[in-house]
Amino acid sequence: MRNRFPANRLRAICCTILLFLAAGCTQKKDIKPRAATDKPSIVSLAPSMTEMIFAIGAGDQLVGRTTACDWPAAAAKVPVAGSFGRPSLEVLAAIHPDLVVDVDLADEEMGKKISALGIHQESIACKSPDDIPAALRKLGKLTGHTREADSLALSISKGLAQFKTEAERQKNKKSVYLEIWNDPFWTGGKGSYTSALIACAGGRNIGDAVEKEYFEISQEWVIEKSPEVIACMYMDKKSSAADNVINRPGWHSIAAVKHRQVYDRLDNNLFLRPGPRVLEGIAQLHRMIYPVERAAP
Repeated sequence: MRNRFPANRLRAICCTILLFLAAGCTQKKDIKPRAATDKPSIVSLAPSMTEMIFAIGAGDQLVGRTTACDWPAAAAKVPVAGSFGRPSLEVLAAIHPDLVVDVDLADEEMGKKISALGIHQESIACKSPDDIPAALRKLGKLTGHTREADSLALSISKGLAQFKTEAERQKNKKSVYLEIWNDPFWTGGKGSYTSALIACAGGRNIGDAVEKEYFEISQEWVIEKSPEVIACMYMDKKSSAADNVINRPGWHSIAAVKHRQVYDRLDNNLFLRPGPRVLEGIAQLHRMIYPVERAAP
């Protein structure tokens, strides 16, 4: 197994999985209470925050986003204020929003620079699906949409609880390998966001054998684990990622390959981006792990 990992590839993976390095939902400081009619203008520095802002009805307050903010479609109409975790101070100074929200700034000093502009900055990072309701409630208070945020947070909390209850009833849980990247091979370990999603969907993450969030692996390691389900979290521009997995030398002995439970062409944002669509992601993952067999005619 290689220990070195190209910096450019690591940055690409970090941009794709977005929140993996965030450490739970955190609150840096309180914002002064605002009147119900005084809604702050907002710049979002993370796609997950942008999704949440629109989901609680505060989309019209968004005056800046990152180049990675691509959902919902209405987000495309919002001016770009930087890249993920890397805002343009010049743009921030020009539009001067009331609030900047992020999950993890690339530069630790950036928060101080934003504050020096007289702009309130909040970091709200989610490490697990269970952190999402609290993040929504926090955004609700910051944006003046407490009622909408609380309602959505409650709905997600109930949905997560239901999935967990069903997962506990699942006997002989299938082993799952989420291939986050294929050159080199990366997956999520114990404590990762993706591992929590797999657990909620009633599966067992083979990466839980490693006490790391995300790590590089060898093909031999996957072959030895012989997962029953494989899901590719990336797109292959030239061919099908699933077909490539099935045709890899030595992979024919893997259970997932034998039973053709290898999946690709997925909206990886449902699995790699903590946000309001988390229940949709878990439901889709559950269908991949335990596909409903068609009744005989």
